[in-house]
Amino acid sequence: MHRSSHAVTHQGTRLAAGFFLVAMWLGGTTSALRAAESTKPPNIVFILADDQGQHQIGRYGNSFYETPNVDGLAAEGMLFTDAYAAAPTCSPTRASIMTGKYPARLHLTEYIPGREPANRRLLTPKWTKHLPESEETLAELLEPAGYTSGFFGKWHLNKDKNYKPGRPMDPASQGFEEVLTTRKPSGKADPNDDAHSAAKITAAALRFMRDHRDGPFLCFVSHHLIHTPLLERERLIEKYKAKTGANNSHQKPIVAAMVETLDTNVGRLLEGLDDLGIADETIVIYMSDNGCLHGQDELKPLRGGKAQILEGGIRMPMVVRWPGVVEPGSTCSVPVSSIDFFPTLAEIAGEKATDLAIDGVSLVPLLRGDDGLDREALYWHFPHYHSAGDGPSGAIRKGDFKLIEWFDRNGKGGPQPGSVQLFDLANDPGEQTDLASADPRRAAALHAQLQQWRRDVGAQEMPANPKVHEARR
Repeated sequence: MHRSSHAVTHQGTRLAAGFFLVAMWLGGTTSALRAAESTKPPNIVFILADDQGQHQIGRYGNSFYETPNVDGLAAEGMLFTDAYAAAPTCSPTRASIMTGKYPARLHLTEYIPGREPANRRLLTPKWTKHLPESEETLAELLEPAGYTSGFFGKWHLNKDKNYKPGRPMDPASQGFEEVLTTRKPSGKADPNDDAHSAAKITAAALRFMRDHRDGPFLCFVSHHLIHTPLLERERLIEKYKAKTGANNSHQKPIVAAMVETLDTNVGRLLEGLDDLGIADETIVIYMSDNGCLHGQDELKPLRGGKAQILEGGIRMPMVVRWPGVVEPGSTCSVPVSSIDFFPTLAEIAGEKATDLAIDGVSLVPLLRGDDGLDREALYWHFPHYHSAGDGPSGAIRKGDFKLIEWFDRNGKGGPQPGSVQLFDLANDPGEQTDLASADPRRAAALHAQLQQWRRDVGAQEMPANPKVHEARR
């Protein structure tokens, strides 16, 4: 098995093991030592943002956005520079987190309910528009280890948008014992009245953590921010209008205001853990489901956005804080994916998945300071004509190289149908220079590997559309 190896860098010289030994030598009275000595598995707080790109977090180098709480989380944990969503849209990434499987294996490859245009060169394949009850979720995985699980916020894994408690396919039928589901607001919602339900979601999560402080618990906090509609309090928008660089293509005041509201609610959760005295017994994970909508806010230096397999659509902010284990202020450049949370949390809890067809790998070695994973490549399959996308496509990343296969274009622009593009992400993270012609051997090998992977996981094919005139093919 190929070992994916990039650097894990540390700020300071303390490693988790060294911290543990020093704490013992000093008398073993610190909360970090108590957490390390505990035989009870840690609590888990998973915070999932919606449509947030890497550049919208200050710790990734953009000072226009103010995210002191996520930045502080990174200072106390590990920041991942090459973290990926398993899909460029919402529902499939969420399914990958819940199951540890590629969306292609689940045949859940587009947001629910999606769209199936009838006048395109290829037909959109049949795909699963819900998370099947037969799939083992994070909550069901952790239950035998004594975890109580709560889900708060956006689910988006039902057959339709109208959530009704007690229905099959809702969080309560997938192992979550306490549930609050919410929907995104209408464009007419009052921005002064918790339009995106962030405060409501956070309050429910705080109550859950308080009620189950003796743990272990899984608290899954799934925000609507910063998804459209763009709604925020005017005074907060004005704050960002006054900042240098406001209103350029990748620093929009209203988006920055929404980011601040999201970050404020992250801070409330972290403060809640401190107030309950359980912060050192709790792993906190922060990630987004896909990049922001292209045109809403550019994701420079990355290219593309939501619904695109370009880096701007799939490379995500990701932070993990695990007191006593993760070195504070560390950075990891090993490519990781949303499919990896399931096996990671399984290892942490001492559980094993009942399904052997898990695609992710445990990130525990990275979190403990190792510099690589036993994984050959990461894959994407997006056989859909999304209104914000460039066209149906697939991709593979192996080492620093990424190949994109374009099944078709979305409209008149975009790459030639059936073509491939090759990028060296180490030197060209913005995917500006296509190397497919300059390095045809590598391109052919990666293309063949991508095609074989699709066969291995049973990915849906896109058949030709017989209703489209031959001249348009």
